Amino acid sequence: MKTNETAVIEQTVNTRKRLPAALWALTISAFGIGTTEFVIVGLLPTVATDLNISIPSAGLLVSLYAIGVAIGAPILTALTGSIPRKKLLIWLMIVFIIGNGLASIAPGFYTLVMARIITGLAHGVFFSIGSTIAASLVPPDKRASAISIMFTGLTVAIVTGVPFGTFIGQEFGWRATFIGVAVLGLIGLISGWILLPKNIENEKTIAIKDQFKVIANGRLLLAFLMTTLGYGGTFVAFTYLSPILQKIMGLSESMVNVVLVVYGIAIAFGNLIGGKAANKNPLKALLWMFVLQAIALLVFTFTANDSLFGIITLFIMGALSFSNVPGLQLYVVQLAERYLPGTEDVASAFNIAAFNVGIAIGAYVGGLVVESTLGLESTPWVGALFVVLAIGATLLSSKLSGKKNSK
Repeated sequence: MKTNETAVIEQTVNTRKRLPAALWALTISAFGIGTTEFVIVGLLPTVATDLNISIPSAGLLVSLYAIGVAIGAPILTALTGSIPRKKLLIWLMIVFIIGNGLASIAPGFYTLVMARIITGLAHGVFFSIGSTIAASLVPPDKRASAISIMFTGLTVAIVTGVPFGTFIGQEFGWRATFIGVAVLGLIGLISGWILLPKNIENEKTIAIKDQFKVIANGRLLLAFLMTTLGYGGTFVAFTYLSPILQKIMGLSESMVNVVLVVYGIAIAFGNLIGGKAANKNPLKALLWMFVLQAIALLVFTFTANDSLFGIITLFIMGALSFSNVPGLQLYVVQLAERYLPGTEDVASAFNIAAFNVGIAIGAYVGGLVVESTLGLESTPWVGALFVVLAIGATLLSSKLSGKKNSK
């Protein structure tokens, strides 16, 4: 006969064995979603040429996708709060497949935009609930690492999915890329069906009007501002990375793919290190990440004309640009737990929205810079200005936390 202590030990061991499978299911789906989100960066010149539009106009495919995520994440996450988590994740992947399928047959720019927005809606809800699910699967001191494991799907997508998708688009047309991404979505759907446990607990459901108390909380708003400015600064330059590499650095299309791989490796490295660094004190870690990120963007302004130093700087910039993602997500969840218990899912959703508001603003501002007299070469330092503002927001948040702790 088993004692209660033995049963608890066995349950703990079994739970630990299940964690990798559950996290891998989230990571696999994140890989497909990350590919469709970022592959458009490598395809901008190809899409612009095929649809006979300008590079900045093609850049709207980044901005409008992000707006779809930003609008859909908090609203749809709130509306789907009572749906079982596994069932919801499966349906999100179905919507994702439909959106990419529509993109592959889009007859023109506006249909492509609509397809991107549909895909963005699924993206927002997936990452908002995925983050809280990942965090709930591990001990409190490992939550940032768990979130970073899920977000590794995004970073691996940048390492492999984006350059490979860009290569397919250059060789067989950008429509073929979206067909491939739809297939990735199908793989994510199957992996989620098989690997995710059925008994994932929903967060406590509260009224929609109460859920929007999240955006009325000053501390959370400040955290969302940190996310928007810090992440947005990256996308002022990252959205137009392919044109920068070709027109300023003078690289061929094939070399652009190689550099995208290098950049993606840096992002994957930075994401994992950033997750570990943020486990104990996310706010302190975020401050240093933002400072180094701003410096890297500024330095890239001067090294982009040189292929060797430019690529080295780009590697450092890539490692720093996405290292803040786990820390920002964890910090928001911590604030929600402290000030508005029961709204962790919704706060996470609003932070996903904040990430994508940053992407939308960054990509749009980048387009304005490209079309202005400043030109492509100015996008890095303009992005650095965004991150400097994020540093200010982080310092203010840190000061407020200090006052709270001293009471």
